[in-house]
Amino acid sequence: MDELSDRIDPARAWVAVAGAITTLLVLGSALFPSRVYAGFLWRYYWGPVVADGTRGAECAVRHNGETTFYGSVAQCQEAAGYAATPGYTTVSTVTYALVLVFMLVGVYLLIKRLDFDYSPATFYALVPFVFFGGALRVVEDVSVAVGPDSPVAIPFPFSALFISPFIYFTVFFVTLSGVLGGIALARRGVVERFQVPLAAVGAVVLTMTLAWLAYAVQATDVVGFNAIVPLVTLGGATLLAGATWVVIEQFAPHINRGTGYMGLVIIWGHLVDGIANVLSLDFGPELGLPAYGPKHVVNGFIHNFTPKVQPAWLTETIGGTWPFIVVKLAAAVFVVWVFDERIFDESPGYALLLLVTVLAVGLGPGSRDFLRATLGI
Repeated sequence: MDELSDRIDPARAWVAVAGAITTLLVLGSALFPSRVYAGFLWRYYWGPVVADGTRGAECAVRHNGETTFYGSVAQCQEAAGYAATPGYTTVSTVTYALVLVFMLVGVYLLIKRLDFDYSPATFYALVPFVFFGGALRVVEDVSVAVGPDSPVAIPFPFSALFISPFIYFTVFFVTLSGVLGGIALARRGVVERFQVPLAAVGAVVLTMTLAWLAYAVQATDVVGFNAIVPLVTLGGATLLAGATWVVIEQFAPHINRGTGYMGLVIIWGHLVDGIANVLSLDFGPELGLPAYGPKHVVNGFIHNFTPKVQPAWLTETIGGTWPFIVVKLAAAVFVVWVFDERIFDESPGYALLLLVTVLAVGLGPGSRDFLRATLGI
């Protein structure tokens, strides 16, 4: 058994598994289009992207090889075929989690083959790319909001590159290009550390994306700018993360011993997500924002369940989504505690990769939520 494991190249095995799964899905879609493609791939993955990328569509319905869009919930429920609505379902959420784990294994196998530095500097150099992913998603939100005839609109299906799950691949390849380019420059002696050009690439693509959003504010009346949203979101996350860090350092410093200030960034990123959700879902009318609904399973459950168990007057005062901040904070602190010094000593590459992923899970959607609310779309 040991001899067999020694003969198997993990990287080639990963590629073989990825190829086998892709082949099965392609053949299944070709041989059983109604069941495999329409009933599974389209219903849970491509259909929500199509619905999300179509202005005014409550859902997209696939029936007899054709896609029809409906603008009301009643029409969606009465339509024959497979209906897909914007956002995530339990099936897609679980599947994306599995794909994420599989992709992480692939990235880990890749960086093992590279001359990679697993120091905190690499983590910090990747932070702009997490912001970039959230901001890039808002580009598509703006495109849908302004309509297809606007000069800032990105036509479908090109906008699908900015919609989940395809946006993850877009951001991944941009980030991978920055990593490979930085390593190449470092090996040639152009720079001393590859993190410098890597961070520069992240800063450039993030700045370009934010500049495009600023242009959209000037180019159309549909997109506005509400300064109170980033002020409360980023300011509140900074204050709460800082206070949490001080308490941990004072009473339980062992929690931060493994991650150092990377843990502070993790906590801050998840608080951005939590506060942005509370502002959008509970205080939208007070901030002059459009009506938002939860798109994720966890915050959707909290948003709908909390008003049932807390007094009505409390819900009217602070809303029903506030426990999401507590959940995000507790989860982030728990992750920071789990990543102790032993994990970094035994497997620094794996630990760094997971930390970046944990940050992306919080700061990625959080940056999208607060930017979208900032623009009022």
